[in-house]
Amino acid sequence: MHIVQSVSVKPSLPRSLGGLADLAFNLGWSWLPGAAELFAWIDPELWDDLNHNPIRLLAEIDQRRLDTLAQNADFLAAYAAVMQHFESYVSPQASTWLQQNHPDKLSQVVAYFSAEYGLHESLPIYSGGLGILSGDHCKEASDLGLPLVGVGFLYPQGYFHQRFDGSGWQEAYYQHLSFDALPVRPVLDPEGQPLIIRVELPGRLIQIRVWQIQAGRCTIYLMDTDVEGNTPQDRQLSQRLYGGDEEMRVAWETVFGLGGVRLLRRLGIAPAVWHMNEGHSAFMGLERVRELVRRHGLTFSEAVEVVRSSTVFTTHTPVPAGNDTFDFGLIERYFSQFWPQLGINRDEFMAFAQQQLGWETRYSMTVLALKLSGYANGVSQLHGTVSRSMWSFIWPDTPTAEIPIQGITNGVHGPSWIVPRLRDLYGRHLGADFLERIEEPDTWAGVADIPDADLWETHVQCKRELIDYARENLRRQYENRGESPVVQSGVADLLDPHALTIGFARRVATYKRACLFLQDPDRLASLVNDPQHPIQFVIAGKGHPRDDPAKGVLRRIHELSRDARFIGKLVFLED
Repeated sequence: MHIVQSVSVKPSLPRSLGGLADLAFNLGWSWLPGAAELFAWIDPELWDDLNHNPIRLLAEIDQRRLDTLAQNADFLAAYAAVMQHFESYVSPQASTWLQQNHPDKLSQVVAYFSAEYGLHESLPIYSGGLGILSGDHCKEASDLGLPLVGVGFLYPQGYFHQRFDGSGWQEAYYQHLSFDALPVRPVLDPEGQPLIIRVELPGRLIQIRVWQIQAGRCTIYLMDTDVEGNTPQDRQLSQRLYGGDEEMRVAWETVFGLGGVRLLRRLGIAPAVWHMNEGHSAFMGLERVRELVRRHGLTFSEAVEVVRSSTVFTTHTPVPAGNDTFDFGLIERYFSQFWPQLGINRDEFMAFAQQQLGWETRYSMTVLALKLSGYANGVSQLHGTVSRSMWSFIWPDTPTAEIPIQGITNGVHGPSWIVPRLRDLYGRHLGADFLERIEEPDTWAGVADIPDADLWETHVQCKRELIDYARENLRRQYENRGESPVVQSGVADLLDPHALTIGFARRVATYKRACLFLQDPDRLASLVNDPQHPIQFVIAGKGHPRDDPAKGVLRRIHELSRDARFIGKLVFLED
């Protein structure tokens, strides 16, 4: 028997294009003008096939193509412009908003804990709005020069992939991510070995490896429990985003909170502010309390006040079901050795984070986070109002309007969300540097002077690109599902470039009410089929694999998309 070892041979970057490797490993390329277009230029078809992943593009492109581009004057000029901008942007000497306005804050690090980061589609470790917000926070911090470091997980199987069976029922499947194809690098200890963090779980010590990704100037540290020496169950702990049962969830959140603090300590990072983006990382606050009690001799109450003074918490979900709570018995199993180190007993530990849910009292991660934070906010003004009412029991003697939870309406990172066609249009009319002035109201005064015809033409071009993308996505869906040739051939006629197009793309949960517009199908049919003012819908989104009600919503949308009245007017894009 002959054993053949497969060897991966990557092309060699010509010396004149050597900077492409550094650019590919910094996700700043995804929003810096011209960078994505530069990678697409190398091979547009391969770029699309690889989900816009520059690491894979540079690994799989034909050597002859790179050699040809190294002699192409136009490509070299574009490359030089992009690299000059990139190197200037990431330079330690770059002048930033923080440096210009608050130079005294340059060393005050913000530690930002989030379970998911939606930085780019080629790094699929996010599921929805929480992750997109986290990614945009990191990008904006990079642009402003804020000293923010992220803490989270690198999930080898990411979030699940979605497909539908013939009845419209969502099926989940997972693919193992190759770290070699991702913009991640291992964090090493002083001896040059992979950095390992350890956290105590019931009856064992779990080891955590650390990776890092770079998003412009912002570094994000990601933990991974798939480490030799861990039990098979523990190696699975960080395999999937939001996977497993309640016990796995407790273990995961214990690793997140305690491991995240220990990671930063090992790296010598001393944050001035600790930010919990949702309650998944709330055990982080308890670990910091433990440090203060054991190392500095503070009482539990004193340590809590110290932790609160430097902690911020953002709550996202306006319904009880979206906030993690755990059975007291499970918490006792994981923390019975921990609360003595806080200088308190079991009852005090449980009471600190308890929440009454119906007839049951449970341990609430959101209550824990709120009690350990000196500042808390919801993600819109209305959500701030709702949250003050939801969590008013924590402050029983305080009028609801005075509950200390503010409202901060979510924004987005402009350079990531302005489509290139519009970016070019704005650049012509608002000034080539408008992205550097994006937060100034005066920047946008010039929009009124953009000729209507130019703005409309740009909009129509973008809509056509969306429709082309949707048709190709649907063609693959139908082919994978084994639809008849007649159905597959009809893809070319789906969606009308001239119709008002409404998009709905978000994580599917019942409280988000994705089905609301389907409550009166007859009325909806009259709207979408109005000969003078037709309307059409493009919908996308995943329901959690264990959320059958959400999958029922998706099945309802799927059923209507096949109704003769809605064919071509209501489409759902998988995955």
